[in-house]
Amino acid sequence: MMWDYGQGMVWVWLWGILLLIGIAILVLLAVRIFGAGVHGGYAPPGSQVHRGTPMGRSRARQILDERFAAGELTADQYREQLKVLGEGQ
Repeated sequence: MMWDYGQGMVWVWLWGILLLIGIAILVLLAVRIFGAGVHGGYAPPGSQVHRGTPMGRSRARQILDERFAAGELTADQYREQLKVLGEGQ
């Protein structure tokens, strides 16, 4: 009885290597797609991504806006605080 471990084994090794490469590519793609979502997601180059806050404002700017809207700050105080935050016009 012959067990033909000649040419047939080459194809088994080739398919095994291709299978491992395919799995590795799928894992890398999954990590890139789903892992990026944790850090903000994928955005094409040149696009504006707003993370977590409306209109891309910082949390400090949000608090400042809320205080101004509630009447806790005057317009001059508001503008001065914007300058301190580096967001003044």
